[in-house]
Amino acid sequence: MQHPEQRVGIFIDVQNMYYSARNLFDAKVNFAKIVERALADRKLVRAIAYVVRTKTREEQPFIDALQKVGIETKEKEILEYAGGAKKADWDVGIAVDAIRMHEILDVIVIVSGDGDFVPLLEYLKGHGRQAEVIAFRETTSTMLVDAADVYTNMSEAPETFLISGNRTPRRPLKTESNEELNNDFANSDDDEKAPAPQPSASHKTEKWAL
Repeated sequence: MQHPEQRVGIFIDVQNMYYSARNLFDAKVNFAKIVERALADRKLVRAIAYVVRTKTREEQPFIDALQKVGIETKEKEILEYAGGAKKADWDVGIAVDAIRMHEILDVIVIVSGDGDFVPLLEYLKGHGRQAEVIAFRETTSTMLVDAADVYTNMSEAPETFLISGNRTPRRPLKTESNEELNNDFANSDDDEKAPAPQPSASHKTEKWAL
């Protein structure tokens, strides 16, 4: 149940959103609209986007654009292991922040389809918080949908949540965690590793998009 007096915290898994939109719709994500839908005319306490930085720092205009519309950012570098393996996700960081902040929130909104967040949602609900999820259904774990008190399927309103691209998914994907999306990120060429859609025409450049 949603009502105007609820205090809301929004936690955005940028990698999950970026690669879901790219793989499904060949499009970029309108993060400002995601926050607007997640807030639903309630009281925003914090909205945080979790970003993975590339070596070239080409995502900086995107980070600046997020901050300009009131979305905080947290950034970290890609982890590289012996043998060439790479890891790029914020799962643990998002979970830790949500748990740390839950006492000042009534509602926690996870913007991700990653099934690894199911235990987090169960913990939050067990402590009296409302747990909501916003994501693309094709890349959302069924267990995560079931665990959420409120689930918003972004694929049902691509005209709201996407900038350009297709309006129907080009291929169905079902993932229980971020593993497939992280593999996509780790195996892509350096020039495709921008962790998010970059600032849009509204921010004086056509290349990037909120």
